[in-house]
Amino acid sequence: MKQDFLKFPLHLIVRPFDGFWDMKYEGKGKLKVALLILLALILTTILQKQFAGFLVNMVDPRSLNSLDDLEFTILPFLLFCIANWSITTLMEGEGKFKEIVMATGYALLPIVLINLPMTFVSRFMTQEETAFYYLLNSISSLWFIVLLFVGIMTVHQYTPAKTVLTMALTVVAMGFVVFIATLAFSLGSQLYWFIYDVYREIIFRT
Repeated sequence: MKQDFLKFPLHLIVRPFDGFWDMKYEGKGKLKVALLILLALILTTILQKQFAGFLVNMVDPRSLNSLDDLEFTILPFLLFCIANWSITTLMEGEGKFKEIVMATGYALLPIVLINLPMTFVSRFMTQEETAFYYLLNSISSLWFIVLLFVGIMTVHQYTPAKTVLTMALTVVAMGFVVFIATLAFSLGSQLYWFIYDVYREIIFRT
């Protein structure tokens, strides 16, 4: 149990090539661990907006809404996994949807590990020390991108060049899905109000 929840994720983020290989071919990755990391990311994001020092926290406390954090973390996560699975299915990728979800979830771990302590440390920072806060947050984001790249490459058994291509196509597919969803929502909303107006017109004339 300790191996699943602690040792393996820490091993994976410092030795990603070995870690993602073990996840795919040795069965060491666990879907529930990847989802717990996603949940931890949501919690650390909420804590960061609530408790980060005022020198680095530009969020208006009156506009905080934890449901927005939940929505804007889970939806991009699922959107990336679905878009990547759709693209790689057409490009001879060997990865399964479950493996894409696990690779993406494990890749988020550096953000969780760095953002949480930095949230509380930031409360004691001076203006000159805030550069370290932004530097470490940037490192966690870059670390996430590298892990995601290696994870997707290993899961699908792609070359680096093909991984870059599929990642770019995944981003395009995500934008396309968002555009279609927005268009469908807009058309659905207009259709609803059209039917509602027709209904009211009929009621008033009868």
